[in-house]
Amino acid sequence: MRSGRTASATAIVAALLIPASAHAAPALVPSAHAAPGETVTLPVRDALAGLPVRVEDRAGYERTKFKHWVDADKDGCNTRAEVLKAEAVIAPEQGAGCKLSGGEWYSPYDDRYMHGPSGLDIDHLVPLAEAWDSGASTWTAGEREAYANDLGDNRALIAVSAASNRSKADQDPATWLPPSGGYRCQYVTDWIADKSRWALSIDAAEQAALAEELSRCPDVPVTVTTAR
Repeated sequence: MRSGRTASATAIVAALLIPASAHAAPALVPSAHAAPGETVTLPVRDALAGLPVRVEDRAGYERTKFKHWVDADKDGCNTRAEVLKAEAVIAPEQGAGCKLSGGEWYSPYDDRYMHGPSGLDIDHLVPLAEAWDSGASTWTAGEREAYANDLGDNRALIAVSAASNRSKADQDPATWLPPSGGYRCQYVTDWIADKSRWALSIDAAEQAALAEELSRCPDVPVTVTTAR
C-alpha cells in the first residue's frame, strides 16, 4: 500500500526535487555531497557517518512555522488523509470532503492493529522540532512546508497509534525508541535516511544512540533522493 504514496508525491516536494533518470544507477556517494534531486545509495552505517554532527538549537521554534496538513495536489484530500489511504491494511471508505471511515492500520511503533482512523496520528518520523534544531531553522517557509508534507518518501510520514506518537513527542533516538523492539532497526535506518534526504544534522548524543542501535542491525543499503 505504501508504494502508491510515492507515485503521488505532492507538488510541493516535486518542486524541490529533480527526478532521477529512470535508467540511471543510484550514485554511491555520501549524501552530504549530493545535489538536490540526486538519488544516492549507501550502507546505513556509511550514511550515518555522512551526517554532520552539530549542537542543536531550538531558539525561535514554533510548530506553525511548518505549514501542514495541506492538499498540495488539490484532489480534496490533505496530507494526513493521503498517508492514511496509502498505509491502510484494509482500505477505509472515503466520503465527502475526503472524510475517511472504517479501515484498518498497523502501528509499527507499538505492534498494534488499529481499527478506524480516529485513534491514529500521522507522525513526522523526524519531528518538526527536531528538524528545526537540525537545520530547518535556516530554511524558507516553502521548504519547511515541503518537509512537513513530504509524500515523496514513504519513510517521512507514518501512521501510528496516537498513544505511541504522543509518547515519542519531539524526541530523537537518544531518548526515545519504539516500544516494539522488532521495529527498532527499521526505525533508526529510516531516521538516518530521512535526515540524509533533507540534509539535516545530528547531535553527539543522537549519533551515539544511532550507532549503538545499528550495532545490533544489518548494515543494509539505504537509497535516498535528496530534497535539498
